[in-house]
Amino acid sequence: MAEGVADRKGRAGRVAEALRARFRAGSTKPFAPFEWIIAGRYLRARRRGGGVSVVALFSIIGIALGVANLIIVLSVMNGFRSELLSKIVGLNGHVFVAPVDRLFTDFADLSERLEKVAGVRSAIPLVEGQAFASSPYGGSGVLVRGVRGSDLDKIATISKNVKGGSLDGFDDGTGVAVGRRLAETLGLQAGDSITLSTPKGATTPFGTAPRTKAYTVKAVFEIGMTEFDQTFVFMPLVESQAFFNREGDVSLIEVYLDNPDAVAELRGDLEMAAERPVLLTDWRQRNRTFFGALEVERNVMFLILNLIVIVATLNIVSGLILLVRDKSSDIAILRTMGATPGTIMRVFLINGALIGVVGTLLGLGLGVAFTLNIKAIQRTLFPSAWDPTVRFLAEIPAEMNAGEIGLIVLTSIALSLAATLYPSWRAARLDPVQALRYG
Repeated sequence: MAEGVADRKGRAGRVAEALRARFRAGSTKPFAPFEWIIAGRYLRARRRGGGVSVVALFSIIGIALGVANLIIVLSVMNGFRSELLSKIVGLNGHVFVAPVDRLFTDFADLSERLEKVAGVRSAIPLVEGQAFASSPYGGSGVLVRGVRGSDLDKIATISKNVKGGSLDGFDDGTGVAVGRRLAETLGLQAGDSITLSTPKGATTPFGTAPRTKAYTVKAVFEIGMTEFDQTFVFMPLVESQAFFNREGDVSLIEVYLDNPDAVAELRGDLEMAAERPVLLTDWRQRNRTFFGALEVERNVMFLILNLIVIVATLNIVSGLILLVRDKSSDIAILRTMGATPGTIMRVFLINGALIGVVGTLLGLGLGVAFTLNIKAIQRTLFPSAWDPTVRFLAEIPAEMNAGEIGLIVLTSIALSLAATLYPSWRAARLDPVQALRYG
């Protein structure tokens, strides 16, 4: 045993002599390997420095949880925005063309001209009106849209989400397509009869008489957004013109673009293609308040959740200050051997940076793993917590953004490095004489 102790002391002496020689020769470079070795040793638990290591561990855990929270929350908010945008805009179109000087009796030719504009995916003429839907089991207010069968096939949120019945031969009869929530409310299935009533019926000498007519439920669709599945009823265009007492015209033409964000660039081309005065509005104007509120909430959540990372980095400050006090004798010895204040400062910078980087990488892995499996986790742990009738969507969405994740990682590491500056500067200013005297 005495020989082992002597051997360790001999190795320590040789290392010390090598460091003295290197310091005297001035051959040490910033962030040299021995600086990393010293920083790593300071992070390991010792009987004297166990408290310091515990503080470092909690700092790593705090940073990891803060980074993971940021990734998860922002991914869920991005998922909400993406899902709502795809459903709201996917059903309602991107640009809405309304008549100004005369009715759209030439809607067929006008929609063809609009579809020829580069960047336009489709232009769908429709009749829109409010009605009351009823069955022997209940009633509900609905929004009726009259469209051609070929155009209904182009609306992917409807044609690709038929849960009952079929849209085949939609233009042939008086069948309608209803949302699943509405069908459940009225107790209907494909093939049943639904009664629609509107106050805008036939004009008589005594005024406008309400119109009531029964239709067959030809198809039941599910968009995945409760408000839409509860409200929308699609009817053949010709039948809707008769139902709402329109003389061969349509309410408006909805234009679907390849890129929803290219509205401003295509507005002039659409006005030229119309070849007549028209009123153009787009999805951003109609939903400005809603999506603006989502954007503000997302930015505020980013700032609030960053406070978790800031609190965790404050633990780095306290941990490094404790470490400086605990290692004051070691710092004094290094200074007497020739280590410069810059060397001492870099040792503690590396120490704090290691805590920040390790915590950030752990949080990155945890946040990404949780986000990728968030739907399975929600279904397993909280099967009844996600009520689509309250939250509008059928399941919790999540969409990761590489740019945002990179910003979170860089912010966390930057805050960690900033937290090391004061303790490192304090260690570099430590007087070796005073440290040896009172250490």
